[in-house]
Amino acid sequence: MPIAYATQTEATIKRPAKSVWTKLLPVPWAMLAGACGLKDSPLLDAKGPIALAERELLLVATAVMLLVVVPVIAMTLWFAWRYRAANTRVRYTPAWTYSGKMDAVVWAIPALIVLALGVLVWSYTHRLDPYKRLDPAQQRLEVQAIAQDWKWLFLYPAQGIATVNELAFPHETPLSLQITSDTVMNAFAIPALGGQIYAMAGMRTRLNLLADAPGRFVGRNTQYSGRGFSQQHFTAIAMTRQDFADWVANVKQSANVLDAAAYERLAQPGTIQGVVRYSSYKAGLFDEIIAKYTARDAHAAKGKGH
Repeated sequence: MPIAYATQTEATIKRPAKSVWTKLLPVPWAMLAGACGLKDSPLLDAKGPIALAERELLLVATAVMLLVVVPVIAMTLWFAWRYRAANTRVRYTPAWTYSGKMDAVVWAIPALIVLALGVLVWSYTHRLDPYKRLDPAQQRLEVQAIAQDWKWLFLYPAQGIATVNELAFPHETPLSLQITSDTVMNAFAIPALGGQIYAMAGMRTRLNLLADAPGRFVGRNTQYSGRGFSQQHFTAIAMTRQDFADWVANVKQSANVLDAAAYERLAQPGTIQGVVRYSSYKAGLFDEIIAKYTARDAHAAKGKGH
């Protein structure tokens, strides 16, 4: 499968000069148009229990912080109006220096806010632990994700298949991901389903997700990793169990085989347009990629010791 490298072309086009006001005029309209689609944001239009819990945490934390922000804004406006130079009815006390009550309020309210946010962070950190299985009693789908320059490779150990830039799974079935990188550090994220976790060479991170209903979601690398970073995204597809079984059967019919030579070609820096499917892949590939970097680090450490 040839790898299409991202290229950049430059062209000089002469256009009439625009005034500053002409350039700024579309800005408020763009902001209003963007606000109309706010509910369609993956972070707010959650499609799984993890994303719903993260949205809940975001909204609760925002509400707690607004308990300080809104009164401060209101008091700022009120003080400016009440103590304006033209208002001679208020008491003028230029020698005033300290108020114990005011000092208590100034310190107590932020302390309570920090305490409340701390409780939220503590409880939600354990509740949304990405390594924790969603339902230990329910059968899950294991998928191994490998970040490359600049594409995502997904291995399905139980099914024996592999895909590039396509992650398919049954809805209402826990998706258990093992993630690593065969290049620099990346960050794996499917905003509509929740969670973001780093993919690092020589390391294995985990992420557990669940989709409530069938759908197609955008997944991508959210950690800048080079010139192909902007195109390093994939499609996550939640299907019915029957559709997933049909999808697996279809992938098994592919003529592509991910052997050692095919993987070496795939791992070369470059972007791939569309999806690539492999009917089989080299056994132990995921662990082999991790071991490649751990062995290199061990060798480097041994060299430094000498």
